[in-house]
Amino acid sequence: MKKISLVVSVYNEEQVLQIFYDTITEVLKTCIWNYEIVFVNDGSVDKSDSIIKSIAEQDSRIKYVKFSRNFGHEAAMIAGIDNASGDGIICMDADLQHPPEYINSIIEKFEEGYEVISMVRTANKDAGLLKNITSSAFYKVLNFMSNVKFEENASDFFAISNRVAGVLKTEYREKVRFLRGFVQSVGFKKTTIEYEAADRAAGSSHYSIKKLFKFSINALLSFSTSPLKIGAFTGCFVGLLGLILMIYTIIMKVAYNAPSGYSTIIVVICFMFAILFIVVGIIGEYIAILFQETKGRPIYIVEDKINFIELENDKVN
Repeated sequence: MKKISLVVSVYNEEQVLQIFYDTITEVLKTCIWNYEIVFVNDGSVDKSDSIIKSIAEQDSRIKYVKFSRNFGHEAAMIAGIDNASGDGIICMDADLQHPPEYINSIIEKFEEGYEVISMVRTANKDAGLLKNITSSAFYKVLNFMSNVKFEENASDFFAISNRVAGVLKTEYREKVRFLRGFVQSVGFKKTTIEYEAADRAAGSSHYSIKKLFKFSINALLSFSTSPLKIGAFTGCFVGLLGLILMIYTIIMKVAYNAPSGYSTIIVVICFMFAILFIVVGIIGEYIAILFQETKGRPIYIVEDKINFIELENDKVN
């Protein structure tokens, strides 16, 4: 019998973990595939560790990967994929905003031969108006600036075959990641399923506007070099403005004997310096990513594992 692996990223989710386990196992019992759940503890500082260990001790189908510290949600998902053994892998969060009832629909898509299944969010009332607007704008900007076209409103709730997982395990090992983007860019037979995000079962979101902004910048720089071309485009634009200003100044001098404008000079200088600093900042972001990649540090470090048969599996990746 085939097996489905659920990869669940956990960061300070003590209030919802037992509810999630009880809910998800009821759904998984109705599946035509066997299952395992891979919990990845991303450096939680609450009681998440003891709760998952207790669950894993009672159920051998629960796999547990514990990080040595917080490495981030993206690192937790790739660690879960690295340690999943199913024929199909579903990544989802522990807060139940990713509805478990769609698992059977995902398995049906696997049975039809699809290898990448993107879950497209049609609504997320819990996120609020600002996050919904910025999420929609993010994909529009990303698709405009990138050669790879992404499904708008695709979330971290997605599914991949073990063949796609094999590609992610060996090839896509960047330190600065946009995992849902990697999944959509690898090719293979793809499809989408629409869903409406549920309210959080408990607790609150760990993603602040600042974190979302940083994540968006990393995603954009991972899939587009267009920002680097801003310098050339703005240079041409400023040059054109300079030419127009020069012609205007000559006409005003000849026709009206007008003195040179102090305010005009100040405005032009401020504008040009603003463009210069923007371009330098963009270049700095790309250099920062290159610096992260060339250091060769691990994506994550595993402190402990439960219910795994250790072969040659290194705990540093």
